[in-house]
Amino acid sequence: MEAPITEIFCSVQGEGPYVGNRQVFLRFAGCNLNCSYCDTDVQISEACKYEENPGSGIFQYVRNPLNPDKIADLVGPFMNVHSLSLTGGEPLLYADFITELDVGFPLYLESNMTLPDMARKVKDCISFVSGDVKLTDEFQGGELESHIERTIETFKILRNTENRDCFCKIVMTKDVLPADVLDVAGFISNYISCLVLQPVTQNELRPDVRTLLELQNELLGDIDTLIIPQTHTMWGCL
Repeated sequence: MEAPITEIFCSVQGEGPYVGNRQVFLRFAGCNLNCSYCDTDVQISEACKYEENPGSGIFQYVRNPLNPDKIADLVGPFMNVHSLSLTGGEPLLYADFITELDVGFPLYLESNMTLPDMARKVKDCISFVSGDVKLTDEFQGGELESHIERTIETFKILRNTENRDCFCKIVMTKDVLPADVLDVAGFISNYISCLVLQPVTQNELRPDVRTLLELQNELLGDIDTLIIPQTHTMWGCL
């Protein structure tokens, strides 16, 4: 089995409650969503960029697609790693491939949480779930309702357990309505360890600070809620 990978590198987690932990990142190509604020190239390319020396900015190119054995060989030299971040794009598009990974590190899934059928396939091999809730103007009316239903179902499948930490991350723009955040948080609060409000990096899209603090205060009555921006952009790492 093979999958298209755009990047493999070792760095630190820049988002959520595991900020600062050293990870290997495996970035899958392709995504089932098209969010307006996304800053990641998810196109399938002929070659995967591989940074053997962390932080060097020097990349080798490995022909796509890759199989699990090749990935194990490429990530094997990295030391003192907390986990392997499965990111993208949307990793759950390649659920069958993920179940075949054997890299010696716990698996840390970063997902948009909209593919419940795929989530069922990987639930027993994932140790950490960084699950997004996408509340953007791309979804309207009945489409938004279906989108939220799939999101809630995926959180239920990948819920927080003794063997798996599942938390929720909501990217906050100025257009995200606090009422929508409160609604979805109410549906998933029993499935997650904490909720992270992540204000977007782009200044023109960023929500008001007061709005964020008021929302956090309201959420804290029911669930541990953190406000954490993207930190890796602050010091220029991948």
